[in-house]
Amino acid sequence: MAKKGNICSFCGRNEQDVDLLIAGIGAYICNNCIESAHSIISEEFERRSKEFNIDSTDLPKPRQIKEFLDQYVIGQDEAKKFLSVAVYNHYKRISQHIDNDDVEIEKSNIIMVGATGTGKTLLARTIAKKLHVPFTIVDATVLTEAGYVGEDIESILTRLLQAADYNVAAAEKGIVFIDEVDKIARKGDNPSITRDVSGEGVQQGLLKLLEGSVVLVPPQGGRKHPEQKMVEVNTKNILFICGGAFDGIEKRIANRLNTNVVGFRDKVTVSIDRNNLLQYISPQDLKSFGLIPEIIGRLPILTYLEPLDRDALKRILVEPKNSIIGQYKKLFKMDNVDLTFDDEVIDFVVDKAIEYKLGARGLRSIVEMIMIDVMFDIPSEHRDSLNITLDYAREKVEKASTKMLA
Repeated sequence: MAKKGNICSFCGRNEQDVDLLIAGIGAYICNNCIESAHSIISEEFERRSKEFNIDSTDLPKPRQIKEFLDQYVIGQDEAKKFLSVAVYNHYKRISQHIDNDDVEIEKSNIIMVGATGTGKTLLARTIAKKLHVPFTIVDATVLTEAGYVGEDIESILTRLLQAADYNVAAAEKGIVFIDEVDKIARKGDNPSITRDVSGEGVQQGLLKLLEGSVVLVPPQGGRKHPEQKMVEVNTKNILFICGGAFDGIEKRIANRLNTNVVGFRDKVTVSIDRNNLLQYISPQDLKSFGLIPEIIGRLPILTYLEPLDRDALKRILVEPKNSIIGQYKKLFKMDNVDLTFDDEVIDFVVDKAIEYKLGARGLRSIVEMIMIDVMFDIPSEHRDSLNITLDYAREKVEKASTKMLA
């Protein structure tokens, strides 16, 4: 108990004005402040649990999920359907009440194959946004086997914990997007008998996460140390979505489909669309590319993304809810400037994106080349409108291209 004459270090009340004053090391706290702190802590934990809670009764149906994706992602209807159904079934599985004689639904992780800039990351991020669950993106190229320079496999869960504000229960229902998963493919057809810095060793390390197991995770990241406090995370209900370009896999698909045959056998492949061979991708193509069978088995849902044509790139620039052009207009609107673009500018940006072969990701870079100077000058000028012409756009892009070549 505190001595007479002391005051609460938080509210300043004298000990005669409170029911209880508890002494600490050089400080005191009264019962009123303790009750207030308890109330604040309870409200904060309740807020966090609600923020990341998925109620099965409110879980959006696959059609609703796809409609939400349509607002942000142009095209890719096939991938949207696969993802919508897979995510719906996954969170329906989490809410399942298992009886002794009931069927237990297994987890279905997802792998998406598509060229760079076709929207793999955007699809995963948008689904997490719709469901209000913790979400993190991990680049598979930085993952290494334990003992090598790089990040441990468990760092994936560290990032998910951080995204969930260290709420373990919320993190255990989150979504992890592992990008560039094709970069950890086994480089040869024969299994390596030695440990490798990337490739098969990393794939083996990912197995325990994908299949569902309790993993000890360093909450602050970094290498594991005996004295470091670890957090147990169960990956049983974490949805893993893997994405990769798998550059060159079309040749493996073509060989499997035997599209290069000659003579009368060519009639078998008449109906095959050779301009988009990814639509025929199968697990055995992933195996021939270098993913081990165990990994493929734990990524049972395989879908592909269509290559983006000129029309799709043009729509991406202007149509989605968070379109690139819309974002720049919003930025200028915050400075009370009405920004407009000539139609020829949109076509010019699309043509350059096709020329650079960067997909949708290249669109923003090109628009940034065009806009950087006006974004520097306009906030200091008293203007209420700005129109970007084709001549101005061409001049800025050519100037930036010249600098890159110099």
